[in-house]
Amino acid sequence: MSNNSDPLFNRYADMDFSDAKPVTDIPALAQLQAAQGGKSRITMRVDNDTLAIFKARAEMSNGNYQTLMNEALKQFAQGVTLSDVVRETIRQELHSHP
Repeated sequence: MSNNSDPLFNRYADMDFSDAKPVTDIPALAQLQAAQGGKSRITMRVDNDTLAIFKARAEMSNGNYQTLMNEALKQFAQGVTLSDVVRETIRQELHSHP
């Protein structure tokens, strides 16, 4: 498993950001981030095995484990169950293969 699952990581890995300013110090960027962001930075504790599962799934799909975790939390908050996901997947597969 790679240390960074962000597909753009290698593109920017060698850039020097040591003199970079935080977005909050640049009013136009802070305003843009506030308008477009829609996410909050939090700290939470997750079981090691749960985190490993999300990281492994992200690695298999060339995705980001945080995005997968966010989607799982969103589905849970909306009351989406595993049976709903399975049912919808079956429905999609049946309609895509006449």
